[in-house]
Amino acid sequence: MENLTLTGLLRKAATEFPNRRALSVSGKFDLTHSKLLELVDHAASLLVAHGVKPGDVVALTFPNTVEYVVMFLAVIRCRATAAPLNSAYTAEEFEFYLSDSESKLLITPQEGIQTAKAAASKLNIPHVTTTLPDSNSKITLSSLSKESMSNTDSIAQLTNDPSDVALFLHTSGTTSHPKGVPLTQLNLASSVLNIISVYKLTESDSTVLLLPLFHVHGSMAGLLSSLAAGAAVTLPAAGRFSASTFWSDMLKYNATWYTAVPTIHQIVLERHLSKPEPVSLKLRFIRSCSASLAPSIMSQLEEAFGAPVLEAYAMTEASHLMASNPLPEDGPHKPGSVGKPVGQEMCILDENGVMQDPGVSGEVCIRGPNVTKGYKNNPEANKEAFKFGWFHTGDVGFLDSDGYLHLVGRIKELINRGGEKISPIEVDAVLVSHPDIAQAVSFGEPDEKYGEEIYCAVIPREGAELKEEDVLNYCKKNLASFKVPKKVFITDSLPKTATGKIQRQIEAEHFLAEISHDKVPKSGA
Repeated sequence: MENLTLTGLLRKAATEFPNRRALSVSGKFDLTHSKLLELVDHAASLLVAHGVKPGDVVALTFPNTVEYVVMFLAVIRCRATAAPLNSAYTAEEFEFYLSDSESKLLITPQEGIQTAKAAASKLNIPHVTTTLPDSNSKITLSSLSKESMSNTDSIAQLTNDPSDVALFLHTSGTTSHPKGVPLTQLNLASSVLNIISVYKLTESDSTVLLLPLFHVHGSMAGLLSSLAAGAAVTLPAAGRFSASTFWSDMLKYNATWYTAVPTIHQIVLERHLSKPEPVSLKLRFIRSCSASLAPSIMSQLEEAFGAPVLEAYAMTEASHLMASNPLPEDGPHKPGSVGKPVGQEMCILDENGVMQDPGVSGEVCIRGPNVTKGYKNNPEANKEAFKFGWFHTGDVGFLDSDGYLHLVGRIKELINRGGEKISPIEVDAVLVSHPDIAQAVSFGEPDEKYGEEIYCAVIPREGAELKEEDVLNYCKKNLASFKVPKKVFITDSLPKTATGKIQRQIEAEHFLAEISHDKVPKSGA
C-alpha cells in the first residue's frame, strides 16, 4: 500500500493494454492507453519547463475536454497538485478559490475563460492556455517557446510518491467559506481500486462521461477508475452532458455502464419515456451517487434500460466512494439504501463516540487509506471532523443487519441541489451584501427534480423598495448559477426559536407553508 500511486496505476494499465481505447471525444478522435500516457508525459515535461515544481498548486478550469484530461494528469505526473475549478464561477468566486488553494498557475482552454483570467490577473497568477488539435499532435502551452518545448526529457527523472498531494478540491461546509481538501496519490489510488473492485471494471468496459470533471464523482468514478482498469471513457462532443446525444454516444461507443447524479438520471429517463431510444445495449449496471435517488426513479430506470441501478455513497474527503450497493452476483441492491462499505472501515457513532448496534441511528464515520488526512489550514474543522479515531461525515444513518447503510438525515445544513453541495451561509453572505437587504436566511426544500432547491427569506432595509427580481438578479451576478435561489420571500420579520435563534428548518416550515398563497404574511412566528 505504501508504494501505491495513481500515476503508477495508470502506467500499469498503459503497459498491459497499450492498444486498447482509453479516451474518446465523441465523433472527433480516439486515444489508446499508450498514446494517452505519451501525451501526459509530454505535457508534464512542458509544465516542468514552465517552472512548475513538486508541491505547486496548478488550477485548471475547462469543460470536459481531452485537453483537460491530459493537463490534469500531467500536473499530477510532475508531482504538482491539480486544483480543478468550475468554469461557471464568478470572478469573485475564482478569486477566492485561486487564493485559498495558493495556486501558482492557471490553465484554461485556448479560448480562455474571462472570469478566471480576470481573477488570476488580479492575484498576479500566471495564466496559460492549452490545445490539442488532433490525435496525432502533442499538446501545446501558449507561453512556451519552441526551444522550451523541445526540451521535454526532465519528467523521466521525477518519481511520484504516495504522499504527494495530487488533488486539491473544496467542499462546502457549515462556515461561509468552503473547506480545502488535499488528497494524496495514495488517497486517489486507494479509491480507484475500491471502485474497480466493487463494480468489477475491466479493459472490456466502456462508459460515457456525463458529469463535470471538476467534481470528485466524475473524475474518480467515471474517468480515473476506468483508465486504471484499462477501460474506455467517451467525452461528449459538447464538453458537457447533453440529453440529445447521450444515448447515441452510449450506442456508438458500446457503453457497458454509466454513473450520474439523480437529476441527470431523471432527465435521461424523461427523454426516453417521451422519445424511446433503441435499447440495444446490454448495460452491466447503472450507478447513482451524490444525492438520494427516489426508489420510484430507480425502478423506472431498471425497467427502461434493463440494468440494475446501484446507488452509492461518497464524499470529497473520502476521495469519493464510501459505500455502494453490489452487483447482482454479489448480493441484492436495496432501494433506499446506499449499500455496503467499500474498501474502508465504517461505523455508526453516537455523540460520545460509542459504536451503535445495527438498526440504531448515529453519525456515519469512516477510516481508511482513501480518506484525507485533514482540511487545509483549518484546525477547527479538523478537530470537529476527526474524533475518536474516525472521520465524521456529518451524515446520520444506520447499518441494517445485512451491513447496508441507510441515510436518514444530515447533521450539516448543506443544500444538496442535484449533487451540488451548497453552503446556505455562503448564499446568506451574498444576500446580506445587497445594499437594500437587512437580514437574510437561505434554506433547502425537497425538490422532485434536483433533490433539493434553494429558497431564501429577506428583510429589506428600512425605506427600501425591494422586489424578488432585484434579489435574484443580484444573486445571478454574485453567485454561480447553481447557487442562485429558486424563490425569494420578502418579509419584515423572521421566525425565531424560544431563545431568539434563527434556525433554517423553522424558516423553511414557516415560509413554505405560505408558498401557495398570493402573499407572504409580513409577520414572524
